[in-house]
Amino acid sequence: MAPRVAPRPSPIHRLCVRILLVSFLAAHRLVPSCSASFFGFPAAAKRHDYRDALAKSILFFEGQRSGRLPPGQRASWRGDSGVSDGALAGVDLEGGYYDAGDNIKFGFPMAFTTTMLAWSVIEFGDDMPRDERRHAAGAVRWATDYLLKTLAHPGVIFLQASAPHCSTTVAFVHVAETLRVGDPWKDHDCWERPEDMDTERTVYNVSAGRPGSDIAGETAAALAAASMVFRDDDPEYAETLLASAIKAFEFADTYKGAYSDDPDLRAGGCPFYCDFNGYQDELLWGAAWLRRASKDDTFLQYIQNNGNTLGAEDSSNEFGWDNKHAGLNVLVSKEFIEGELLPLQSYKEFADSFVCTVIPESSSPHITYTPGGMLYKPGGSNMQHVTSISFLLLTYAKYLSRSSHTVNCGDISVGPVTLQRQAKKQVDYLLGDNPMKMSYMIGYGDRYPQRIHHRGSSLPSIKDHPQRIACKEGTPYYNSSGANPNPLIGAVVGGPGEDDAYEDDRAEFRKSEPTTYINAPLVGVLAFLVGNPNPGHIRH
Repeated sequence: MAPRVAPRPSPIHRLCVRILLVSFLAAHRLVPSCSASFFGFPAAAKRHDYRDALAKSILFFEGQRSGRLPPGQRASWRGDSGVSDGALAGVDLEGGYYDAGDNIKFGFPMAFTTTMLAWSVIEFGDDMPRDERRHAAGAVRWATDYLLKTLAHPGVIFLQASAPHCSTTVAFVHVAETLRVGDPWKDHDCWERPEDMDTERTVYNVSAGRPGSDIAGETAAALAAASMVFRDDDPEYAETLLASAIKAFEFADTYKGAYSDDPDLRAGGCPFYCDFNGYQDELLWGAAWLRRASKDDTFLQYIQNNGNTLGAEDSSNEFGWDNKHAGLNVLVSKEFIEGELLPLQSYKEFADSFVCTVIPESSSPHITYTPGGMLYKPGGSNMQHVTSISFLLLTYAKYLSRSSHTVNCGDISVGPVTLQRQAKKQVDYLLGDNPMKMSYMIGYGDRYPQRIHHRGSSLPSIKDHPQRIACKEGTPYYNSSGANPNPLIGAVVGGPGEDDAYEDDRAEFRKSEPTTYINAPLVGVLAFLVGNPNPGHIRH
């Protein structure tokens, strides 16, 4: 005979027993009376300090500055660097931002970073505390001051600058935008502080003979968007930005081509920032921003007349420094949603299609999520997708909330609140609500990465160690298992992989390296959450 088994108590019975037991223990001060985890339920996610995270996300950009630092510099462990950038080509290219953990100034991602910083202020600046709004505008201006320099010489646009070690200068100044200052291959062969760079700063640029519609179109978008940031406080500067944006766009549209199609420019820029997606999206992106900033119907007509030939229908569930389609569709759909401009209806349809790929409940094929709930796309530096797509969700929710429009995802209808909550989940994951119980923003929370892939952060500060640390002398610091001596406050690293695991290894650059284009859209997302910590209560 089989042994008799006592009947199992029902779930309700077990729950009642637990409640009685907790009440008894709480009365005798043996356990907290509201211990949710005691019942076997997951403990409630802690409330995040979005204002603190916002302040830190903006502060990060001060740690990435190149050039002479201003008196109000708050990342005090940094010093002046790259002050002679452009000198080898006879131009002034001081300033701007290093793109990531290296000492290179790549024009393409820097322009995208600028666009996203400006868009963050435009859409969500009213949710920022006054000081943070001022710091955010300062971060935009540090970039635009540099981008204006890249356009200052007729017929040439400079691309980037880095610290090549004993390299040959390549400058095409006889021909309009800087692609890059420096040789990334040589730069990546060194582990040294930006303040110690004493090698040649190679200048690369696009021209009529070597077109770069991608970088010129993105620069036009950046300057146009930034002009809206400064329109009230500094109208003269705003006009300069807008006029320069128009010139950059005219160059992009007149001399069509991708910079990475040119063998010489490709050798300097690939595989780091190849334009895999083509230049067509940047032309539409630049025109869309010029339309929004100027209200000029000429740019509206450009979008309408060239949408098909430039691939506006190429819907994508990606948005970043290379692929602008999803952002373009969200941006242009604003005019249809708010102004009922029927010729632009297709842009809303494309934006809706993008949204449906992000909503897990949608029947549409959608983006992959990790077991812990993080939006995931293969390729490394995954947080760039988390922040940029979250930004688009919140921005589209804002546009939808001002109308009766919703998003039809097959068997479900999606409204603004759903988009807001989806974005909030991603940001909360980034800030610590994840399987690792780790914040992926340096300086936020009790636990965050200590060994990020970043030269200036991982080497002794020039303020503490004024003696030069040469190219290869930094290698022991790179190989060290110790924490970085200069926390790059606010930096968001590439983040965990598809299994939610993060090793905090400086050598794992795909996971441990921060970038400006991770943080730029996050500024807007965090600003929204400062003003709307509980999505569902929209402030108009």
